Order: sequence, then C-alpha cells, then structure tokens
Amino acid sequence: MNMISNNVIAPPAPRGLSQMRLPIVLMRDILLKTIFRKNLEVVTEIAQAICLPIPVTQELVDLAREQRLLEATGSLHANSGGEMGYQLTDGGKARALDALSQSEYYGAMPVPLSVYKEQVDRQSIRNIQITRDQLTGAMGHLILPDDLLDHLGPAVGAGRSILMYGPPGNGKSSISNGIRDAIGDKIYVPRALEYAGQVITVYDPIVHTAAEEQVDDPNALRRTSGRFDTRYVLCDRPTVVTGGELSLSMLDLVYNPTARTYQAPLQLKSTGGVFIVDDLGRQEEPPQALINRWIVPLEESRDILALQSGEKFTVPFDTLVIFSTNFHPNEIFDKAALRRIFFKIKIDGPNQEDYLKIFAMVAKKRQMPLDEATLVYLMKSKYPTIDNIYANYQPIFLIDQMISICEFEGIPYQMSPELLDRAWANMFVKDEIIVH
Repeated sequence: MNMISNNVIAPPAPRGLSQMRLPIVLMRDILLKTIFRKNLEVVTEIAQAICLPIPVTQELVDLAREQRLLEATGSLHANSGGEMGYQLTDGGKARALDALSQSEYYGAMPVPLSVYKEQVDRQSIRNIQITRDQLTGAMGHLILPDDLLDHLGPAVGAGRSILMYGPPGNGKSSISNGIRDAIGDKIYVPRALEYAGQVITVYDPIVHTAAEEQVDDPNALRRTSGRFDTRYVLCDRPTVVTGGELSLSMLDLVYNPTARTYQAPLQLKSTGGVFIVDDLGRQEEPPQALINRWIVPLEESRDILALQSGEKFTVPFDTLVIFSTNFHPNEIFDKAALRRIFFKIKIDGPNQEDYLKIFAMVAKKRQMPLDEATLVYLMKSKYPTIDNIYANYQPIFLIDQMISICEFEGIPYQMSPELLDRAWANMFVKDEIIVH
C-alpha cells in the first residue's frame, strides 16, 4: 500500500533484496562498512542504520554470513528483545577496510537513479495546484499591484522558469520567498542515490527541512513503519537561494577525493522545489553563460552531470527556477536565451498611493506614530530631488532610521521633517571625490 502525504505518493518500501535494483556487492559492502564504523551487533540497529526494512536487512546479513564475513556471536541481547548478536569475522573486517579505502560512504543504502526518477514523477513541482488565495496569503505582508498576481499565479502553477526584473529594492527577493511559502507541501528526498556503482549524497540538512518523524506506538493496532521507504526523508519542498556567489562549478557534481564520495550539486538538491538565482548579473560569470548552462534542463526537464571518470549521465530536472535581476533582460541575454525562460515579469517600484500604504503599514508594525506634516514634507520636498522614483524598501529604511535616532536621543518614537532629513541623508551617498 502506498502512503500519501499532502497528496504526494510515498515511495514504497522494498520487500526483498531482489526488489532493490542495486548491485549485491555494493549493498553487502555498505552493510559491512556500517557495522564496522558504527559498531553494531543486532539486526534492528543495523536496519535502522542502513534504512532498510528488517526482513531485507536480515536477508543481507544472511548473505554476508554465507560468505563468512559475518558470524553469530551466540549471545542474545536482552535489551533488544532477545535478538541474536552478530559480529564481523576477520575476513569481514578485512573486506570492510578494503571497501572503506575505495569509498568512505556508509549508512543509508542509496536509491538507484532509475528508481528515484519514478519518485520525482510522483511528486513533481509541475503537479502542484496553486490558488490565488494561497499566493495572496503568502504575500500578505507585501503591497503588490493587482496585476502582478495575475502574472505570478500561472507562472508558479506551471512549475516552469520565471525571470523577475526591475529596479533594485522592490521586493523581488521577498516575492521569491513568498512563492516558496505558497507552495507549502512536502516531498520525499533521498538520502543518497546510486549510479554505475557510485554513491551521490543528496539529503542536506542545510537545504532540506525534515518534517517531524512519526514514531510508532508499540501498542497501536496498525504500525506505520514499513509503509514508506526510509531511504528517503519527508521534507518541505526545498528552496535553494544563490546570489552573486553562484558560479558554474556549483552546478557540477562535487567529488570529495579523501572520502571518494560524490555530493549532489545545488540544482539536484532543489529537485521538487524552488531554485532562486538572486541578483543575476552580479556573478563573476556573465549572465548569458549562466543561462546557457540552464538551457537543456529548462527545455528538457533533465540535467547532465559527469563523474570523475568523465562518464556523463542524466538526472531528472524538476525545479521551479526563479531568476531575479536589476538589469533589463535585453541588456544581459540574447533572444534565444530569453525565449527559453517561460515567464518574464517586471517588478516595478510602487506608485505614490501604494508607497503611502506601505509607509503606513510599516509605521503601524514598528509602532511609529504617523505625522501628516512629515509625510507632506517627504512627498513635496524630498522625492522631487530623485525624480519621484519610489521603491518598496524606502519606507522601512526611513522609519527604522528615525527609530534609531529617537532611541539614541532618548525621546519617544516620532517623525518630524528634521528627523526625516537625518534619515534621508543615510539612504543615499552624496557624489564627491575622496582625496586619498
């Protein structure tokens, strides 16, 4: 029976070694390395460490015993419900050390790449249905033009790529985070994948937020364990946010030469979720080069990775990619690249009416009383000096500056033209030549 969480079908637990679709030697070696590294003795502990059901783990233990790599200790462990204890033979220790010299990986049994592809289809980002209410709820703290949600809704629902562009300080990053919050369901992330005998770790506590695990109640009539494959972790849909630090090498498999193991690149870790490239145009590599790297994944829903040997293989690409830039798209991309980004949405500064709404909302939140004379001074004397160009970040900046001044001067929170002048002076740097 498949367990469903948040409408996502869970990966079914394997019923036997024959269902694992992994090389027997790889499984046996991970078993021996895990027993050796974690000093395990009983099958229930071993099963938990390698994330396999107890019957499948027992099959693997019996196989290692047949090959004289494991032996029964003859002692029954009272604290483990009278379970039989096992230990590595001398041959088993030698095999474990030899296997560790080839790859330090031990613990959770990996999921074959072909099996993982089936799970990606079951929980695809393109299967999510997002409503206007969900999107509005997640963006409730932002004052956005009505037509912006008209464009954003279909873009997010399609699970394709989005380019948000416009002047800085107008909430492109906040909108990206709002999209992530609106999606809000959970998926299954593999702890590790296997391809051509190589193990690639995927689950990363920095990127993935694990949901609370269900612990079995031994008195319950129906046990929940065994109902999904514990080689996966149930997580919120992942979000990877990168900015000016993004380089092309971050999109390649990461090989650790000491441990001889691979780590999944950022876009593979974000499968089933959102990948945000913030501040496009601030990276060392030109935006065109970065976009060229995404062309195959965006068009074909698959990515191409390479092992140390140079062998290339494909992995699923199932990610909502959000590019955000302060540049006009025509300045940084050619037409072919722009054609491949499905949705292009301009995020502009607010008009005067929306600006005043934001100012009032921030003031209320920060417990700063509004003053009409100060607002008139701001609109009539200050904004004309910058061609009446409003940005979403400015109310927060100005109010926080005035709060800091009030706290320093030891006076109650208040706004006045004089305090506003002091705050405004910190928002912009005067053009001048500094003598060195």
